[in-house]
Amino acid sequence: METVSTNRAFGGVQGIYRHASTTCGTDMTFSVYVPPHAEGAKLPVVWYLSGLTCTHANVTEKGEYRRLCAELGLIFVAPDTSPRGEGVADDPDGAYDFGLGAGFYVDATQPPFATHYHMWSYVTEELPALVAAEFPTDMARQSIMGHSMGGHGALTIGLTFPDRFKAVSAFAPIVAPSQVPWGQKALGGYLGKDHAAWRRHDAVALIEDGARVADLLVDQGEADPFLAEQLRPELLDAACSAAGIPLTLRLQPGYDHSYYTISTFMEDHLRWHSARL
Repeated sequence: METVSTNRAFGGVQGIYRHASTTCGTDMTFSVYVPPHAEGAKLPVVWYLSGLTCTHANVTEKGEYRRLCAELGLIFVAPDTSPRGEGVADDPDGAYDFGLGAGFYVDATQPPFATHYHMWSYVTEELPALVAAEFPTDMARQSIMGHSMGGHGALTIGLTFPDRFKAVSAFAPIVAPSQVPWGQKALGGYLGKDHAAWRRHDAVALIEDGARVADLLVDQGEADPFLAEQLRPELLDAACSAAGIPLTLRLQPGYDHSYYTISTFMEDHLRWHSARL
């Protein structure tokens, strides 16, 4: 692991790191904030998955999480959203919603994306092992959150590994990718026509198929331009209601899809996570 940069913040250290990923076959960059702590202490970990077009840098620079993580004693980890580098396939038309910056947290099975796009395994296996080895983590206390495409990732990973992640939350998540254009393009492009494989990466479908978590927190801006066509939180609300999963779904008047919204409600989410960690 190579240290790209470190900066002091709220008594802790914000670091940017790079490593050669065997899972993705490329160099991957990620950020980790380690709060101030007693020597020898092991701290809980919050994973944050970013959305379309993002890298680790968006939440690192605009998420406004460090003050709360320092107060609550939380390590905050932000991976990239896709493999990158020479030879990594991109959307053939250069669209923003597929390919580079849009890995959708799945392991692609379709060429040419199957060569490098293994974000599910990267986020759930390789990067956690690296973080556990290099940072003062208590891996028995992990939680996960995300935004938009990353909210989809957080929900599907949290639902798949409910014993690992003690809390799950999301900002403006894609809750049912099988039913919306962003998800249909991505799941079809990465996983092909096997809709059974799609269901394993669709939060609403996972809940319909029996996946359960203790509770969920979702914040959604009512002024989000993607709300009606791409995000559709009402589908998650209905699935959770039918399954008996307590869902706190907060529709925020006047808020949009941006980091102005995420930074506004980041404190609420981190306190939600801390209480469950």
